[in-house]
Amino acid sequence: MRRFIFTLLVLLAITFQVIAQKKFSVYGIGFYNQENLFDTKHDEGKNDYDFLPEGSYRWNEMKYRNKLQNMAQVLAEMGTDVLPNVGCAAIGLSEVENANVLTDLVAQPALAARNYQFVHIEGPDKRGVDCALLYNPKLFEVKDTKLIPYIYDLPSDSNRTTRGFLTITGRMADEPIAIIVCHWPSRGATSHYREIAGKQVRVVKDSLLNAIPRIKVLVVGDMNDDPNNKSMEECLSAKGNMEEVGSNDMFNPWYNMLLKEGKGTLQYQGKWNLFDQIVMTPNLLNKNGEKNFTELKYWKSQIFRRDYLFQTSGKHKGNTKRTTAGGVWLNGYSDHLPVVSYFVKELQ
Repeated sequence: MRRFIFTLLVLLAITFQVIAQKKFSVYGIGFYNQENLFDTKHDEGKNDYDFLPEGSYRWNEMKYRNKLQNMAQVLAEMGTDVLPNVGCAAIGLSEVENANVLTDLVAQPALAARNYQFVHIEGPDKRGVDCALLYNPKLFEVKDTKLIPYIYDLPSDSNRTTRGFLTITGRMADEPIAIIVCHWPSRGATSHYREIAGKQVRVVKDSLLNAIPRIKVLVVGDMNDDPNNKSMEECLSAKGNMEEVGSNDMFNPWYNMLLKEGKGTLQYQGKWNLFDQIVMTPNLLNKNGEKNFTELKYWKSQIFRRDYLFQTSGKHKGNTKRTTAGGVWLNGYSDHLPVVSYFVKELQ
């Protein structure tokens, strides 16, 4: 009996040692609303006049350069809480004017040091803001890019255009992956328009899975709705409880972060909203207590916070430090906070 117990203890010790010796790769995927990243030149056909030197923001070269430097600082630091020397593998962006501002952005020293590249397709938005993707080519390989248009469903909207769904397919951790970068219709429009966006993105997600059943799909963006709003919970079918996620659903890790923890990414009249989200298909989940990381799997999410992203004085103390507020240039960052989700794969 003693010999059996001794043998069992030795086997357990060896097992724990093997587990302890396992090594993992971690990948960060982020999203950050750039809040009006405009250059100082007019784009033909776009309503960008406020962001010209003679416009309401008196947007000049000095302000533009400071904006680039500030945004690059945040983007370079995203993901470094977990990956201090690497940062994010890819970051979705919204509210960027054109390829010119992205070229200037990735040339900033903080991003150039990691050789960040970008994906962008000029969209039809009348205000001139688009979505984009920054990526580290050592960690994320781009294969194909499409801009899927947002389709209005009401005859009265037949002449309107807005931001589409920037869809990037590629490889990460040697697996097929797709990232759909979104900026859904604003709260100036009724919920109906964001519900349409949720339904359309769900169709895009399903089409990706039909074409490549193994592909892992992430929908990232500023949804202009909270995780518990109809557009997200019903139309996109993004569930907040991992165990409730069915094969045709998505998982939304931000649901409980807002509703149970009271955390958000932007404030309105003193209340936190969580419009900036990263949701995922169920093939990225370890459900029912599983800990199988032989394939790329979801680990955790965070709202990226730094003291410098908040106002420290005045009536808006504690709110996000914007570039401009109340007509005053603050040399700030964005009205939104960034978000990051982390994914893990065991090294073979």
